[in-house]
Amino acid sequence: MTDADDAFVPGRCTSADRVMWITKDRLFYAGLLGARSLHTQGALVAYVAIDGRLRVRLDGGEWQATEVAIVQPYVPYEIACEGRNVLIVLIEPETVDASRLPPLLRLCGAVHAPDFATHVREVHRRLASQGGALDLHPCDFDRSFFGAALPARALDQRIASVLERIKADPTGAVASDECASRVNLSISRFRHLFKEEVGIPFRNVRAWKRARSLLHHVHTDASLVDVALDIGYPDSTHFSHSIRQVYGLKPRDIIAGSRKLRIIAQAL
Repeated sequence: MTDADDAFVPGRCTSADRVMWITKDRLFYAGLLGARSLHTQGALVAYVAIDGRLRVRLDGGEWQATEVAIVQPYVPYEIACEGRNVLIVLIEPETVDASRLPPLLRLCGAVHAPDFATHVREVHRRLASQGGALDLHPCDFDRSFFGAALPARALDQRIASVLERIKADPTGAVASDECASRVNLSISRFRHLFKEEVGIPFRNVRAWKRARSLLHHVHTDASLVDVALDIGYPDSTHFSHSIRQVYGLKPRDIIAGSRKLRIIAQAL
């Protein structure tokens, strides 16, 4: 833990300050962190402390105390907080060129980034106080948090079209053989090209996008069984297990913790 982290002064975050700005490729969340549990997300995640210092542990390693934590996609980790709330910036990895990202976003674990933390907390204050009145668009996200659009990844057009289809309907039963046929590739060649271009196997990306789609349903009044079926899970048991692997929380806990969350949703 650095001296700068020692200087961190916890702020105040009430239920009125909880907000989520979600687009198809980005997400900002300010709200309850929930119980500590090992999980693996399919996105690049930046955590920023707000009402208590963070602790992060990567893949069963040592705990690190920090004001900012960066977790790379598909790295198993645990995150905890001295307070109740946390700020999260989430970036879909296939949309950015990892080699050209700001140095901070190429790290993993506890990082020293007091200026970034201050800036994210300022963006949060603006969203919490004016979110409904702001004329926000998906293209505003990177500018708000990073000052400019993050460098885009150049993808093979065939793979890009498959990704767009998955993102347009993350709850659909999109199979690799069907996708391969659509882009005129054999199944083996498609799977190889997909992993080569995206860096992650097709089935992992598809599973992550489906789990991510739950975040568009956190204000639902439907039963968990109905939610599970609506977003493409065969049953509530599989749904609960998959969501816990991704978020470290049960679906019912995510929905319960989002009751007072204000949502700015764009471009499903």
